[in-house]
Amino acid sequence: MRQRALRLSLLAGSIVVAFFVLLAVYGDRAEEGGAEAKAARGDEKPGARSVAPPARLTVPPVYDTARGWEITGPAPAPAYTPTSTLAYALAGVGTATRLAHLESAGENRFRLRTLDPASGERGWEGTPTRALFAPGLAPRLLAVTAADGSAYFVTWSYGKLDATAPAPSDTIVSLDVYDATTGARRRVEVPWPAAPVVTAAGPRVLISDGKATGAVVDPATGGVSRVEPGALGRPKGCRECGRLTELRAVTEQGVLVGGAAEFWVRGGWFSRTVAPTGTAPASGVLSSVAPGRILARWQGKRKAKDTATHETWAVHDMTTGKVLARTRCRRPALAPVDAPQPALSPTGRYLIAGRLAFDLATGKGQCFEEADGTGPLTLTAVTDEGTAYGAALARSVTDALAGGGSPVEVDLTAGQPEAVALAPNVRLPGGSTAGMGLFPWTDARDRPHLTAYPLRP
Repeated sequence: MRQRALRLSLLAGSIVVAFFVLLAVYGDRAEEGGAEAKAARGDEKPGARSVAPPARLTVPPVYDTARGWEITGPAPAPAYTPTSTLAYALAGVGTATRLAHLESAGENRFRLRTLDPASGERGWEGTPTRALFAPGLAPRLLAVTAADGSAYFVTWSYGKLDATAPAPSDTIVSLDVYDATTGARRRVEVPWPAAPVVTAAGPRVLISDGKATGAVVDPATGGVSRVEPGALGRPKGCRECGRLTELRAVTEQGVLVGGAAEFWVRGGWFSRTVAPTGTAPASGVLSSVAPGRILARWQGKRKAKDTATHETWAVHDMTTGKVLARTRCRRPALAPVDAPQPALSPTGRYLIAGRLAFDLATGKGQCFEEADGTGPLTLTAVTDEGTAYGAALARSVTDALAGGGSPVEVDLTAGQPEAVALAPNVRLPGGSTAGMGLFPWTDARDRPHLTAYPLRP
């Protein structure tokens, strides 16, 4: 009898516990569903909420750590969590600039959120979207500025629509294109047989296989056009254009293509016709691209006395090929593993890339290195005021942002810019926008953060 009473008591307790668990789950889902419904209906007004106040980091003294904002990403988790480093992108110009970032919205789902980088006020947010079935390949985020100035955020993932679908016959690249101002979304799906390279340095999105096959997506219409290896418009007389051919970006005139040496825009200009003065016209190598800009490396003419020891780095306009700025650098004692990745100041006047810095308004460039080409700086960010930040002896930008090397700042407006050492514990900005420095960092629980501080008046 006592055992029966005990069983009944335990059963009653289990029912009560189950009731409260169900109530809690229902409440959470109702709250989440209500928020999603508000976002879908547009009931939640942009700017109605602000992100968290910032942590107090040790940063260059020109930034005011008493003001600003901060966003936090999820700790590393199973597949389909957006990323273990908080991915963000900037779109727009001036006061219209918006910052977008990805956040987890449940298992195998993610959401795009936006904010005003100057104030930290929340803007529109996308409804939760399911990632494709591709374990280990999280959704990625890009920003695109079209030829007419329209700005877009693009999230993309690669995989299968159904977990049981055969691969690779049913694999696609799925893109959600958001109007950066209104949040209006357009879905584009492009069949793709293998892991893609997706970039947005020009006015359209380029999907490629890392070689000569690609697809171009127009963010305004969602239209897709294929690019085949036999239709790249290879310039006549260019022997190296047929080796290591690679699609790099989409310009307003056509696809930008690079070969083992020399590069061109299909139906547009050819690098040999825009070579910097004093260089060998057929020696140009496309290094890397930034929105509207190309970074290229050139050899001197054969009879020049320093051709064996120095090379020219130049920034070109992506639409016309015109040289915007240039500098001469000693060839490094050890070739870098990766090409220097360029980054622009918010208004686009300054461009940095590894040890290189350019003022595109004056056409001047600077190469920060020792006289023998060793011990260079690695620059991480540059402001509209012409102040660049970086680290000496860092292995890469990622290493410099993680505290590697010795932090420095450089005034690019000076007649002879020189690196000035900062305190060893100073954290470097990874970007700059709207008078704000953007500082990515990871806490002790491996959660990624992005903290923004304004410049002091």
